[in-house]
Amino acid sequence: MNLLKALATVSGLTLVSRILAFIRDVLIARIFGAGMGTDAFFVAFKLPNLLRRLFAEGAFSQAFVPIFGEYKIRRGHDETKLLADHVATLLAIILFVVTLIGVIAAPVLVYISAPGFARDPDKFALTVQLLRITSPYIFFISLVAVAAGILNTYNKFWVPAFAPILLNLCFIGAALWLAPYCDPPILALAWAVFLAGFVQLAFQIPFLKKIGMLPTFRLNLKDAGVWRVIRQMGPAVFGVSIAQISLIINTVFASFLAAGSVSWLYYADRLMEFPSGVLGAAISTILLPSLSRHHADNDTVEYSKLLDWGLRLTFLLTLPAALALGMIAVPLLATFFQHGAFSAHDVLMTRNALVGYSVGLIGLLAVKVLAPGFYARQDIKTPVKIGIATLLVTQTLNLLLIGPLQHAGLALAIGIGSCFNSAILFYLLRKRGIYRPDPGWGAFLAKLAAALLALGLALWFGMGSEQDWLTGGGWPRIAHLAGLVAMGLAVYFAVLWLLGFRIGDFSRRGAVS
Repeated sequence: MNLLKALATVSGLTLVSRILAFIRDVLIARIFGAGMGTDAFFVAFKLPNLLRRLFAEGAFSQAFVPIFGEYKIRRGHDETKLLADHVATLLAIILFVVTLIGVIAAPVLVYISAPGFARDPDKFALTVQLLRITSPYIFFISLVAVAAGILNTYNKFWVPAFAPILLNLCFIGAALWLAPYCDPPILALAWAVFLAGFVQLAFQIPFLKKIGMLPTFRLNLKDAGVWRVIRQMGPAVFGVSIAQISLIINTVFASFLAAGSVSWLYYADRLMEFPSGVLGAAISTILLPSLSRHHADNDTVEYSKLLDWGLRLTFLLTLPAALALGMIAVPLLATFFQHGAFSAHDVLMTRNALVGYSVGLIGLLAVKVLAPGFYARQDIKTPVKIGIATLLVTQTLNLLLIGPLQHAGLALAIGIGSCFNSAILFYLLRKRGIYRPDPGWGAFLAKLAAALLALGLALWFGMGSEQDWLTGGGWPRIAHLAGLVAMGLAVYFAVLWLLGFRIGDFSRRGAVS
């Protein structure tokens, strides 16, 4: 399996999903604006999203994929299928209970996650209503994560990568056609979340059946493999929860700031998720099964080389994205979101948050490469300890920065915290001899610096005045932004090509059979 080709496939599908997500957010901004309704929905959606990451995509994949891959390699189809059955059944039972708690205890959860909303009874009640509709999403999407872990282990990367497209299509359909029939209209987005969970799960079922890995309901608490996964999920849940706790605390802080602060952070985060999802999530998905196989084979040389490959790709593609997000934040936000109820003031406030987030983009994506270096070795405790330290650093920075920078200080704190996280992961991988950088990093970074300088100059001179973007019309802004992005890409990769970079240099075969 060609890892670069697999990465391109997953990244390409993720790119389609992100484009649809932008269309979704443009519609949400245009139809609902940035105010009480959107603040309520974003908080209500953040909670099931938190549980999804906590129980499913984050903790589950870290604990399940290395062990499931080991079964696939060493124990044969029948034992591997049994493990899938037993794990999926137990997870489904746990998540059903969690979902039920989410519906019943919605007022308590809203008060904990956004206590500032309690000052406005209408806003608080709306958030509770939205949370009760979105809570079942966690049940469906957790089973989607089980399916994704199985399919990725069998190199069916494109199927899980396609599933998020369905989420965005549900959002778009609800915003356009369901909202007029809901009272208040924001309820349409909550029902879109509910439907999306079901649709994503249904989409993956035929592919699981085709490879003979469709889980059936079989509960066996004596299965040793299940308990191995549970033991790994314990620290994994704790580790993932640290990052999510940081986001929840940020929402708590933001709920006390000016109206719209939660939404400004959300829209900035949506732009940040574009490179994070297209590259970060994709490369983590591709790396983990191959790293697990190298670890099972005790091939430390290839293990290190695979980490090196992932880091070089991350630097190559993330640094220009971070630079561009910081420099052309206003053109991006004005073009995508400044319509209808989303004002020029909202653009400038969201810009401040986006600049703060962009500082930590390289750290955020480097974690997606470095953390699997521990997960594939079934060492989850080390990233958890680093996560605790990162949480302390981030919240200390929140307290220091929220006063002078308001909501932008919260974004900057997360950015700096991500860089701290990746730096400590890198240090420990090097110290323990797990990762040994290949030669040539000095020349590699010097060439990147030259290309980044050229990119920065091109964007600076091509952007023009920010005021023109805030007052310009729709189609002229779209044309200008498209030309600006195309020019930036052309300049960056042309300079790299002149300096000797070639696509073939990053081609690599995977270890997954």
